[in-house]
Order: sequence, then C-alpha cells, then structure tokens
Amino acid sequence: MMPRRVSQPVRVGKVTVGGGAPVVVQSMTKTDTRNVRATVRQIKELEESGCEIVRLAVPDAEAAAALPRIKRDVKAPLIADIHFDYRLALRALEAGIDGVRLNPGNITGAENIRKVVRAAKEREVPIRIGVNAGSLPAAADPGLSLAGRMVNAALEEIRLLESLDFGLIKVSLKAFDVPATIEAYRLIADTVPYPLHIGITEAGTPRQGIIRSAAGIGTLLWLGIGDTIRVSLSAPPVEEVAAGYEILKSLNLRQRGPVLVSCPMCGRAEVDIVRLAAEVAEKLAKIDKPVKVAVMGCAVNGPGEAQDADIGIACGKGRGVLFKKGKKVGMVMEEDFISTLMREVERL
Repeated sequence: MMPRRVSQPVRVGKVTVGGGAPVVVQSMTKTDTRNVRATVRQIKELEESGCEIVRLAVPDAEAAAALPRIKRDVKAPLIADIHFDYRLALRALEAGIDGVRLNPGNITGAENIRKVVRAAKEREVPIRIGVNAGSLPAAADPGLSLAGRMVNAALEEIRLLESLDFGLIKVSLKAFDVPATIEAYRLIADTVPYPLHIGITEAGTPRQGIIRSAAGIGTLLWLGIGDTIRVSLSAPPVEEVAAGYEILKSLNLRQRGPVLVSCPMCGRAEVDIVRLAAEVAEKLAKIDKPVKVAVMGCAVNGPGEAQDADIGIACGKGRGVLFKKGKKVGMVMEEDFISTLMREVERL
C-alpha cells in the first residue's frame, strides 16, 4: 500500500476528516427528512452500526425546518445535502448543521454560492464540493474525458471558495464508472490539499454495489487516496456502513468488529461449512470488538490456513479441532461447533 496522501484536516462536528485521522465511515439517511421520528430512528441505528457522519437530504424548506429537532436527538454529526436552491443551505446552517454538501452542477450563481460560503465561514462549518458525473455543469468542456470534466467542475468551485478566504473544504468526485472515478480522484489528489470523500455513486444493490464499491474505493485507498468513504447501496444504510468497514478492514486501515475467515467448501469437507459460516457470521454481527474468527472445513489444513485467527474451528465429520493462533487447544463434537466457538469468542 502506498503512503496515505497528506491532506488538510477539517472538523465535521466532533469528527476530524483528513490530516492523518483514521478514514471516516459515513452514510446517508433514506427516510423523508421531514419525518423527524423516522429520520431520528434511522440515524440512531446508523450510530449503533459505527457510522461516524450522517448526511440528510434537504429538498425543501420543510425538511430544513426539521433539522433542529433531528439534531437535538442524535449524536452523529449531520451534513445537509443541498441541490438546486442555495437558500436551503442557508436555512440548514441557521439550523445548526455540521456540514453542507453543494453540487456544482446544480447550485449556480456565484453570488448565491458566496452567500452560503459567508454563512458557513461565520459558523466554521465545512463545505463539501460534491461533484457527480451525472450532473456536471452545462459549461463542462465536452472535449475532456469524464474525469477531466469532473475535476474542472470541482476546481472552479474551489477557486470561488478560496477567493472568499474559505478553506474548510472537502471534495468528492463520484461516478458510476469505476475507472473514471479513480482517474478523477488521482487528478484532484495531486492538485489540491483538501480531504477527499470517496465513493462510487449509484453502485446498485448489495451484490453488485459492494463489489463495484470495493473495486473503486479499495483501489483508491490502496493508492493512499481517501479521508472518508461512503458505500452507496440500494439497501438499508446500515449495510453501507458494514460494507465500508469491511473494505477498511481488508486493507488493515480500520478495525471495528469481527473478521470472519471461512473456507469456500469443497469435496473434502464433511460438514456444511456454508451453513456454519453463515450462522457464525450472524452471531458475530452483534459484536463490535475486533476479533478474528475462523470456520474451516478441513481438520488437517484448517489451523494452518487460518493460523493468525484469534479463535477458530476446523470441522471434520462428527467432530472438529478448536484452535487459537494456529495451535490446537481441544476437540469439539459436531453438535457443539457453534456454541463452543461463540463461547470462546465471548471470552476473548
């Protein structure tokens, strides 16, 4: 892995983004923001799942008016997602929002943006310049690559904010196309000092979206690019958070909750490893401590293949081998595989 890009830190509420801070995991509510009760409930679910920043859609004045009541009842920093009407950003800032996302493709008029920037500067609230490939400014140069047009849109907005002596900036350049997204982030990473929020937009349902996001986000993180991430899925937002942490864990960037090592099963297996692994994964989902657990289907090779697991079981017909850090510590009968393994996990 390449060294992480050095970025200028900003604070979103109590969360630091950039400047060498751990990569921050965020998501977005999928409720109607005007429904305060449902939105608060979803944010609390996100907080419990480890989400560190939550973004909310603010499509109209009624949604903006709901922000103080929502903010009062939750702990996570909140970011207002603003499109088309700059006045909604002003109302969100008046409501005490922790961050604002502006899309250069549909927030137009330099004077309108200046009003938002002045209000954000007074309150020391950061602004994310959120470029989307599907809503680029109409003046974007068609002769440039998609990545080039995205970067140019971001740079134009950045120059405007900088001209107002505003530096509390984050940047994102998202597309559905993974190579274009990677190219855009690589270009911007070498051009500006601001922290980068990375993700693949409209990635799809969990099966497709997690793979597409892991390919894009994982590549960028491996290149040292990225200060905060969101996995965008057509799924409940807690699934986005879980996927985000799995990407970070796979690159040894963050450790939250268990890591499950399980073999894919083959003709040598004498028990249903697929079922066992699924049951163990379901039970591990309730644990937020970093512990590495292995469920292997071969009593001969299992401990060696998962030798760095804190606890694991190599399953044979009728019984299996319990091991810790690759060393055998006992035998377990088949009917006790899961109960014994989970008891050892709880002890750890």
